[in-house]
Amino acid sequence: MSDGLVGQPDPEPGREPGDRTTLWERKIAADPGHSAWYVERFRRLASDGTDIVGEARTIDAMLRRGSRVLDAGCGFGRVGGHLAAVGHTVVGVDVDAHLIATARADHPGATWIVGDLAALDLAAHGIPDPFDAIVCAGNVMTFLAPGTQRVVLAAFRRHLAPEGRAVVGFGTDRGYAVEDFLADAAASGLVPDLLLATWDLRPYAADADFLVAILRRD
Repeated sequence: MSDGLVGQPDPEPGREPGDRTTLWERKIAADPGHSAWYVERFRRLASDGTDIVGEARTIDAMLRRGSRVLDAGCGFGRVGGHLAAVGHTVVGVDVDAHLIATARADHPGATWIVGDLAALDLAAHGIPDPFDAIVCAGNVMTFLAPGTQRVVLAAFRRHLAPEGRAVVGFGTDRGYAVEDFLADAAASGLVPDLLLATWDLRPYAADADFLVAILRRD
């Protein structure tokens, strides 16, 4: 491994060492229409009756009404928008300007910021207060620039209130092994309270194809 971090692969072919372009940005560069397709896909699912806010309900159940929530990798506001609608103070951050513009239009009750999670510094945006919960859903961790997972987790810890929880979910078959994620979390000052296999609270097992990790500050 080029940088000595657990779970961080060597640069991909065509990627310079230290390149922090996220895999999502690379996808958009290859297909500029992907963001619009992504939004429409979920709108179609919602119109067909598919539940697209299950993650948000799980986070809501963990919180007092009016809590502060950071939606890390918020996309078009699918999770954070619901949490704002039920009474929480929500800040969402995403690297994709198209998705953030959609979130601002669809969910004006929250604050939406274009930004890279590997450079997360909300105090610089006039938001100095920590969060009661940080939610990172939708496989965001697997779309980060390789080598930045630990940087992002450390940023989560810095933005988390002392009694807060960070809840991270991603597929276990997407190139980021669970043991590497847990090692990166530990190195960033985060330890698991609970590991689940689904957002509807089914227990995690070694053969699970998804992880939902509820983390607290060490």
